[in-house]
Amino acid sequence: DGSMMNLNALKIDPEFQGKIPPLNAEEEHILEQNMIQERRLLNPLIIWNGYILDGHSRYRILKHHPEIAFEVKEIQLPDRYAALAWICQNQLGRRNLDPERRKFLMGKAYENEKLSIGAPIGNQNGLKQCVQNEHIELASRTCEKIAKRNGVAPSTVRRAERYAKGVDAAETAVPGAMEEILTGHIKATDAEITALAQTPKEENPAIIKELRKPKKDRKAKKPISPEKSDVAADD
Repeated sequence: DGSMMNLNALKIDPEFQGKIPPLNAEEEHILEQNMIQERRLLNPLIIWNGYILDGHSRYRILKHHPEIAFEVKEIQLPDRYAALAWICQNQLGRRNLDPERRKFLMGKAYENEKLSIGAPIGNQNGLKQCVQNEHIELASRTCEKIAKRNGVAPSTVRRAERYAKGVDAAETAVPGAMEEILTGHIKATDAEITALAQTPKEENPAIIKELRKPKKDRKAKKPISPEKSDVAADD
């Protein structure tokens, strides 16, 4: 078993790493002290195709401490979508997740597992309809599977996917917004986050700026009553 592996042979994929809640300075320090004390990693780094799926923080610390023994466990997955789904599901197994992050990870697990199964084939002389139906059925089976795995209803998984797409849209518009949403620093409803994915891209930065404000300071989206309309027109 290729358990002792050269650290330099391991790679970090930014998209993989982006699905994993970063440790704060205190957590990182505690982890480092524990590793130094143990002189070996208790759990192997998990990799696929040379890329780390589980153990980014430990890997970072190992690079500074060649004396710490570690093992690597390589797992087989069909493609990078499956790898992303694996990372998300692995993170979902941790107990201390914020509800926002739990929704995001569940949505991404669903989205990537569907992509891993393979996108529907293009139109091949009337085959499209049958492929389409098969694809819808596969998606619904995938949805059931993720729902069961996480102890929620399939409708929760579908909502989580829409939420995750909104979070992705926020991150595209304003890099760093994803962590603000997932840690609850941006207080927003699921509907507000989901809506970002359906909003023209150029409008999202302004919306996120609004969402960063405390709820009481946000521009009201209420319909304007007739007597106030003149004042509001200057806004």
